[in-house]
Amino acid sequence: MLSPREVLARYHQAMRDKSADGLADLYAPDAVHEFPFATPGFPPRYAGREEVRAGYRAAWGASPVRVEEVRDVVVHETRDPEVIVAEHTVVASVPGREGGFRVPGLLVLRVRDGLLVQVRDYMDGFGVRNAISR
Repeated sequence: MLSPREVLARYHQAMRDKSADGLADLYAPDAVHEFPFATPGFPPRYAGREEVRAGYRAAWGASPVRVEEVRDVVVHETRDPEVIVAEHTVVASVPGREGGFRVPGLLVLRVRDGLLVQVRDYMDGFGVRNAISR
């Protein structure tokens, strides 16, 4: 059974690989993934593992962004052993363009029995959109 920190490490690996299957396989069948910061063109939540899989497959498949690395990872433990809060910076690039960009993010993960049951994903969607359009 994976710990919350191990799930986070695999989550970050799935981001680097743009693997919707690798990401979705970390979720319980009835998990919820929420995006509290509204980003145009992005849903406010995915309900269930298969929505996560389909949503990320569509989003990552349509995006030219390549995640080079996830750095500056800081994990905050909480009083609840199922919950961790993770800060990170995604370093990414767009093939064919000079230079890369950095996007900060924050994840609140609830892991039960080794699987994600709830994710609150505070990503800077406007930062990504601005970096792609420059």
